[in-house]
Amino acid sequence: MRRLAFLAALAAFAPGAALAAPAHWTVDPGSKIAFAGKMNDDSFTGGFSRWSADIAFDPKQLSASRVTVTIDVASASTGDADRDQAIPGADWFAAHQFPKATFTATQFKDLGGGRYEAIGDLAIRGVHRPVTLPFTLAIAGDKARMTGAVTLNRTAFGIGQGKWRTGDVVATSVAVAVQVQAHKAP
Repeated sequence: MRRLAFLAALAAFAPGAALAAPAHWTVDPGSKIAFAGKMNDDSFTGGFSRWSADIAFDPKQLSASRVTVTIDVASASTGDADRDQAIPGADWFAAHQFPKATFTATQFKDLGGGRYEAIGDLAIRGVHRPVTLPFTLAIAGDKARMTGAVTLNRTAFGIGQGKWRTGDVVATSVAVAVQVQAHKAP
């Protein structure tokens, strides 16, 4: 009996006995990254039409999970022609110099009840800041649904230069909401 226990313990440390890597997920159409702010005390909303996500996530293997989201900042749209023309410009995202914003999370916390935190680095306009994104996740078979939201201070990333640097006209707080539907990659 001892020999069987010893062999079982030895097999646990054999190559290939480690847990498989977290599942890779493919983002489905209809997923979105949206934002909301205020200009002259009037609320506005918008979103990004071009973005991608590299997701390797398993709630049972949080330490091995990772997510990288890459956003084409020039794809921001609010439905207001003047604002949409200004957003990629030098005072805001400076898309000609910094075309992508990236969120990379390599740490996750399980808060219970399908609630998690993704702890990572957000880079916008070449400025990196730590960001924690609280989110909920429901996985059913090969399908997953995630929703998350965080409020960012745009000035911490240099978004809003010159006369836009203060919150006098455009509020410095921007609410970001993420809704992702995904399926396990084959």
